Amino acid sequence: MLDPKILREEPDKIRSMLKARAVDFDLDALIKLDKQKRELIIKTDELRKKRNDMSLEIGKSKKEGKDTSSLLDEMKKVSAELEKLESDQNKIETQYTKLAFTIPNLIQESVPVGPDAASNKEIRKWGKIPQFDFKVKDHIDFSQSLDLVDLERAAKIAGARFYALKNDLVRLNQALINYALDFLSEKKYTLIQPPFMINKASMDGAIIAEDFENVIYKIQDEDLYLIGTSEHALVSMHSDEILEGNHLPIRYAGISPCFRKEAGAHGRDQKGIFRVHQFEKVEQFVFSRPEDSWKEHEKMLSVAEEFYQKLGIPYRVMLLSSGDMGKISAKTYDIEVWMAGQDAYREIVSCSNCLDYQARRLMIRFRDKTNEPTKYLHTLNSTLVATSRTLVAIMENFQTKDGHILVPQVLQKYFGKSTI
Repeated sequence: MLDPKILREEPDKIRSMLKARAVDFDLDALIKLDKQKRELIIKTDELRKKRNDMSLEIGKSKKEGKDTSSLLDEMKKVSAELEKLESDQNKIETQYTKLAFTIPNLIQESVPVGPDAASNKEIRKWGKIPQFDFKVKDHIDFSQSLDLVDLERAAKIAGARFYALKNDLVRLNQALINYALDFLSEKKYTLIQPPFMINKASMDGAIIAEDFENVIYKIQDEDLYLIGTSEHALVSMHSDEILEGNHLPIRYAGISPCFRKEAGAHGRDQKGIFRVHQFEKVEQFVFSRPEDSWKEHEKMLSVAEEFYQKLGIPYRVMLLSSGDMGKISAKTYDIEVWMAGQDAYREIVSCSNCLDYQARRLMIRFRDKTNEPTKYLHTLNSTLVATSRTLVAIMENFQTKDGHILVPQVLQKYFGKSTI
């Protein structure tokens, strides 16, 4: 949700954002509802005051033995009028909130304007692309030859794009998780394993729900959804709270499974474990003071980069265009890692600054002193590791001529050996 002050004083700023994102949104309707809402607030406040004044006058007249019948009749009319205005106000408030919850976030000025991924900007590359003197295999080949993944039986249990990890890949998956948690713990992140389900109020606060209808799994006959990422649960942890300013920034490391319908996969992505309905992820999440959030954004990106550098996986950092990034984000970096079996960089990390957009929806505020006015804080999120895609990168980039996989050095103490 955007600051209503921007809606009233800088509507052209919002129009520019909508154009850059190529989003069809009825801004005029929102402006009209905002005006009606404010007018009704003034009218209802005036009528409440009038009713209160009349109540005092009636009480005074009764004490003095005066006839109050005309005053009582007038008060009934005022009360009826107030009841109607309050009903109208509630309707307008509901319409306003529903529409305001669907408007995208503003865009930071450094974001390239463009309709899709073709307009994304490469910021930098790290690492040397591995060269092989033998025919390169992809992770699907290794899944079969080393008996690491059972797709057929997983499909029998749950359907397409589910998987069963087997043997050494189970251990490598856990090694990635344990290393990621130690990595963030050393950087003073608080480890959180949130609920794996989330109610609608929390979901509406974290995302634009209508954009995720075809992505998130709904629990039938329950006010619950399976989380698509721990970010949604982590941001909702502090809903309707006023935090102490001297406690900011708060840095969480969320660990959870993620559940997504992942519509739109094609080609080889329909097979294997690159694009799946369920996977584990360790997530960075930060609650920040507004003046510090851009610094925190760059810091989160550097933390994610360091993680992949220590794994020894080549990558590039991409700044997403206005048409490619999510609607709740003001600026998003992706890290795309090299996958030798696909001969391409593929997205593995998304790092976003949402400014006060989520905080306004969830009423998360802070103040430095008890008597000071509260302010909305900023929220930021970044993948550290989505294990299934990172497993793909390891299998493809660390393959050997004799058909095995080398384990990255930083994972060997968690995994227990150096080769799969």
